[in-house]
Amino acid sequence: MSTLNILSIQRLSDAERAQIEAVDDSISLTVAGGWFDGEIRETWPEFASNRYLPPTSNGEGTREERDKLLAGAEVILGGWPFPFDLRARATALKWFHQQPAGASNLLKSDLWGSDVAVTTSRGYGNTLGIGEYVLASIFHFAKSFNWAERDRAAGAFDHRSLNPLVVSGKTVCVIGAGGIGLDVGRICAAIGMRVIGTRRTVVNGAPLPEGYSELKRPEHLTAMLAEADFVAVCCQWTPETETLLNADAFNAMKPGAVLINVARGEIIDEDALVDALATGHLRGAALDVYVGEFDGPPDARLWNDPRVLITPHNSGATDIGNRRTIEIFCRNLRAYLDGGNLENRIDWDNWY
Repeated sequence: MSTLNILSIQRLSDAERAQIEAVDDSISLTVAGGWFDGEIRETWPEFASNRYLPPTSNGEGTREERDKLLAGAEVILGGWPFPFDLRARATALKWFHQQPAGASNLLKSDLWGSDVAVTTSRGYGNTLGIGEYVLASIFHFAKSFNWAERDRAAGAFDHRSLNPLVVSGKTVCVIGAGGIGLDVGRICAAIGMRVIGTRRTVVNGAPLPEGYSELKRPEHLTAMLAEADFVAVCCQWTPETETLLNADAFNAMKPGAVLINVARGEIIDEDALVDALATGHLRGAALDVYVGEFDGPPDARLWNDPRVLITPHNSGATDIGNRRTIEIFCRNLRAYLDGGNLENRIDWDNWY
């Protein structure tokens, strides 16, 4: 039996390592999490390095030793961030699995569009935690908590500015009813909301996902926006979805609607969002992501607006550990060894 050399450039717990090694006796797993942190600090923006790397981690081994690790790997398990030139150095690489869900994370690397099979954990992240984040954002603006925070800072109540809403019976439009969007729909429906949404592929006559009362293809989005009190952006960032939420989309929204983005910042035209807030057309926006989030802080026009809640891309962070990204890697690992198809393999033309 030949040996399958797997390199993890992501830190793994003992339990995760054991889970991977249990897939097959042929596996030789090397865990080099943190080894490349020095290179990442040199090549990634300082803001991103400080955000995602442990503060005292500056890498391990020599460049020659790290190159040898990469060159000997047939399979690599990666995370975020990672070396931009990974493909060039991993000459024997046949399959790379990225633990995060977003394929767009790889855009600036030489893996993008390469001959290597690349898979993601799309649909296997902490989708429940992200769904709860969307629900929390809905209540944040529905109950005017943003204005209560402003009043505390001012030291006086402005009673008339508070305009609480009853959430039950309101409509939420989920853009991208995939892994995250399915949990968003299920949770929102559980509190009595009407859930509608879009998905790239809709099969006529197929059962609707749990909680959904309507599901249509993206070309119907404008009409659906006009019905929605809350809009949750859960889709992948692709050329088709870049600035999908632009001035026309905001104008199509119901006056007083709330926007929630747990996908990628590039899906929203932030200038158009600023304008929609300035005119009072939107009640508020919750942004777990923003344009340029790996380079620096958010646009000050958004960050300083009390109608905007901004968090540092942590909607999936919870007190409960999530090993589903390792589960999909192990399932794909079994398929790889058996010569089968890999789940969540990126189609470079579609961007995911």
